[in-house]
Amino acid sequence: MVLPRGTSLRSSDQVEDGHSGSSGIVVCISLTPMISLTSVTKQFKEKKAVSQVSFEGKIGEIIGFLGVNGAGKTTTMRLILGYLLPSNGTVRIGQKNPATQRLSVLKTIGYLPENNPLYPEMKVREYLQFIAEVKNVKEWYSVVEAVSLDEMVNTKIEELSRGYKQRVGLAAALIGDPEILILDEPTSGLDPIEQDKIRILIKKLAKKKIILFSTHILSEVEDIATRLVIINKGSLVYDGEKPKTKGSVEKLFKKLVKE
Repeated sequence: MVLPRGTSLRSSDQVEDGHSGSSGIVVCISLTPMISLTSVTKQFKEKKAVSQVSFEGKIGEIIGFLGVNGAGKTTTMRLILGYLLPSNGTVRIGQKNPATQRLSVLKTIGYLPENNPLYPEMKVREYLQFIAEVKNVKEWYSVVEAVSLDEMVNTKIEELSRGYKQRVGLAAALIGDPEILILDEPTSGLDPIEQDKIRILIKKLAKKKIILFSTHILSEVEDIATRLVIINKGSLVYDGEKPKTKGSVEKLFKKLVKE
């Protein structure tokens, strides 16, 4: 279903202990939105990167955020993080404005950008200790265990495979136990085995967090997402349940983003 500009399709909220979606992930979805965008527009000179986008995200959801290159996904993520100010509309994390209350908001968000900036000359342990100090967090080693980096903590980052570098970035995002994870193409460039390992990690993290992730791998969305948000040419064209049959996410996506 193609929606008019500025509107979106929302599935009804579900509040059920032990609710299991089609991905097999057991979650308990909160009614209180942690992420809220209302009629958000972002203009860069003559280019409107995001236009009248509205959607919410709640604890317990894994939101697959889809769109072709240049559709506005990364801009939307940066608006949520407070890196960019909206030209119009409002962005809220809980009840807070991420642009004007950024230090407070960032404590609740873990972010893995697409390019995953790391310090290659540092050992994994040194890098994660540094991130923990920046975040003013004392206990950080539990994230090493959570992403299965135990055997690599004394290895220089430059010596790691791309898959392990992604794990280091994910571990850094998890330090401080944020309620929200924003992952920009977390499996981009990984081989199929490493992709599966990152997907498994995301599923494990999903029960007590909201995860918003972008990807071009539609089978990945079928596997782990509990909900879809699709953006095309800066406008929201779908916000609702993930289709359940195999291949249906690709069919829906291609239908909504075609010229």
